[in-house]
Amino acid sequence: MRYDILVLGGGPAGLSAAVTARVRSQSVLVIGNRWQDSPLARAERVDNYLGMPGRTGVEMLEEFYRHAQELGVEFVTGRVVSALNWEGWHLTVGSQVCEGAALILAPGVVRTAKYPGEEQYLGRGVSYCATCDGMLYRNKSIVVVGLSADAPAEAEYLRSLGCQVTYLSPKKSDRLEIKGEQTVTAVQSGGEILPCEGVFILRSAVAPTDLFPGLETEKGAILVDRRMATNLPGLFAAGDCTGAPLQISKAVGEGLIAGLSAAEYIKQSDAERTK
Repeated sequence: MRYDILVLGGGPAGLSAAVTARVRSQSVLVIGNRWQDSPLARAERVDNYLGMPGRTGVEMLEEFYRHAQELGVEFVTGRVVSALNWEGWHLTVGSQVCEGAALILAPGVVRTAKYPGEEQYLGRGVSYCATCDGMLYRNKSIVVVGLSADAPAEAEYLRSLGCQVTYLSPKKSDRLEIKGEQTVTAVQSGGEILPCEGVFILRSAVAPTDLFPGLETEKGAILVDRRMATNLPGLFAAGDCTGAPLQISKAVGEGLIAGLSAAEYIKQSDAERTK
C-alpha cells in the first residue's frame, strides 16, 4: 500500500512527525521497533518535559503512541533493510515493500561500527537482508552474524532455501573480519577461518548512511536545514539522528517541523505535476 508519508522510527520525533502529518490530512505509516523497545522506555523519571513532569518513559510513550493511533497513524513493526528513491520512497521491511511520497527519518542514534571488510564487500557477498538476497545463495555456504532478535529465524529461513549456514552469536562475532578477493571468500572469527560465499549481518537496525547513499552527515549526525530537510529530495530527518542535544523536547519539536515540511513538499509536488 502507498502512503503520503513514511516515518522511519517510532520514538518521540517519529510520533510527533506522524501526528503533525495526520493533522495535515496526510496518510502516514510509522516503521520501526516496538515502542516498548525505545531507550526512552527505560527512563524511570522524566522531569524536564514541559507540562508532563514526573512521568516515566513508558508512561510518556504510551500517551504519544495512543495519540498517534487515535489520529489514524498506521504502524508496522520491522527492520528496514533497503531503500529506493523512484517516484517517491520505497522501503523494504522484511518481505514487504512500503511506499511513500515523502520520508521522515527519526531512528534515534544508530551506532553500528563496521566489521573489517564489511563496507568493502557490501553487495559483493555482504548482505543485511535474508529475505531480499537469500535466493542468491541457494545451495551455497554462508555465515550469518546474528545481532538482532529475529536473526535465528532468518537463519532458519536461509537454511530452508538450501543455504549451508554457519551461525555466529554476538559473542562469537566480537572479533570478526570479512575476507575476500573480488567477492567474499571467508569470515575470520577470532582465530578460526570460515570459508563461505556470503555473509548476512543481521543487526537490529541499519544505519541511515547505509540505507541512503549520498546522505550528508557531519560527525555522525544527519545534516538538515531549518525545515528538517536533508540533501536528498523528499527526505527529512528529526530527533537524535540530527545531533545533540538528545532531549525529548528537541525531538518532538523537530518531528513537528519535519511533519509540516513533508506535507508541504507533497503539496508542492502535486501542484507541479498538475501544471
